[in-house]
Amino acid sequence: MPHRKAQNLEIDNLDIQILSILMKNATTPYTEIAKELIVSGGTIHVRMKKLEEMGVIKGASLEVDPQKLGYDITAFLGIYLEKGSQYQEAVTQLKEINEIVELHYTTGSWSIFAKIVCHDTNHLREVLNENIQSVKGIQRTETFISLEESIKRQITLE
Repeated sequence: MPHRKAQNLEIDNLDIQILSILMKNATTPYTEIAKELIVSGGTIHVRMKKLEEMGVIKGASLEVDPQKLGYDITAFLGIYLEKGSQYQEAVTQLKEINEIVELHYTTGSWSIFAKIVCHDTNHLREVLNENIQSVKGIQRTETFISLEESIKRQITLE
């Protein structure tokens, strides 16, 4: 499969290799990356700074397993808005609901597609009925409960 060049960004093969290593394990020390790629630690630091300034790297985060913290239900929600012009206001209100972990403005049947995590079905019902469906502009929702997450990954660069 041919690689597409990032749009007008000055990213070379070394940048791609650095990103690939860190996408597999974000805790890899710069010195270890430098050793593997046969460059100096300073080069890795400079490249990382450049990638951050370009907006390619949007920060670092810690990934936790929601189930281990008692969030046993993952659901996806198709959200119908009364009017598309209500999108921004709806998003502002939806951002306040902590159980929403992803939100996408979409084409197709729904205006918005969301991923939510809840402790159990009672918690899910509460979030849907009391929080999400009370947001101004939301006409109705469709809920899909995930039974298993089979694939979760970043894009691959190599």
